[in-house]
Amino acid sequence: MSQISPPTSTPSQIKPLEQPSEWLYALWKFSRPHTIVGTSLSVLALYLITVATTSSQVTIQSIEQLLGALLSCWCGNVYIVGLNQLEDVEIDQINKPHLPIAAGEFSQRQAQLIVAVTGILALLLAGWLGIWLFLMVSVSLAIGTAYSLPPIRLKRFPFWAAVCIFSVRGAIVNLGLFLHFSDCLSETVPFPPAPVWALTLFIVVFTFAIAIFKDIPDMEGDKQYNITTFTIKLGQQAVFNLARWVITVCYLGMLVAGIFWLPASVNPVFLGISHLALLGILWWRSRSVDLQDKIAIAQFYQFIWKLFFLEYLIFPAACLL
Repeated sequence: MSQISPPTSTPSQIKPLEQPSEWLYALWKFSRPHTIVGTSLSVLALYLITVATTSSQVTIQSIEQLLGALLSCWCGNVYIVGLNQLEDVEIDQINKPHLPIAAGEFSQRQAQLIVAVTGILALLLAGWLGIWLFLMVSVSLAIGTAYSLPPIRLKRFPFWAAVCIFSVRGAIVNLGLFLHFSDCLSETVPFPPAPVWALTLFIVVFTFAIAIFKDIPDMEGDKQYNITTFTIKLGQQAVFNLARWVITVCYLGMLVAGIFWLPASVNPVFLGISHLALLGILWWRSRSVDLQDKIAIAQFYQFIWKLFFLEYLIFPAACLL
């Protein structure tokens, strides 16, 4: 049971899903699609960066490893976001009533079964594919469990909640995937080269912006159920500005890194122009956000995720070029 205040409203009635397509759509919502896209792009990006930095050949075996890592990470993703929804049903009925448990499309038992199966599959697949992938998935699932599940439930504390998110999305996933793919593609596992560290540092800092921004539209439900966030402590405008400047530091930092740190590993012109363009779009887009409009805030949050997705396309392209 979640260690939060008792719900002030009764749970939604279970709505039977009559068609397989309806069930699949509910499962898609349950998986939090933007996180699935981010996971998929991170796996693909680290595979391509490994190919570029180790001068390895793409083989059938390495493609099989790529697909296996994708499936394992997808399952781990569903486990983590699903567990969070199981513990946050009452909060989601206020903040995210469209999610399957809050909307009554999945029962608690159905959601628990999905979470259990995907968690077990993630570990089994990772263990079968390689030790580095298994360690990465295991640590990610452990942190995801500590984030949502009582008695630890780190999401109650804004600092530790942010640490959970950027440590998994940033350091653990990027370094773990590189070590896994380099182990598959080459005879020895090299120390992660400069491009991997540069991308990891960028993602760690960028994910911190995502971690603090995600609570801006959820302030009402978080406040009612005693979930302390940076938004509640500092206010919407302060967190909005902080997230925007954190992302700005990411883009300017990558621009500087491309010129002074990575010129032998990436195409610095492509890297610099692309990041300056995205930085300009970020500030142009942020000027029109009305912080009193939950829909506008949610749309800008999804826009930030799109910028996150693009980094996993732009950076490998800069390495391959």
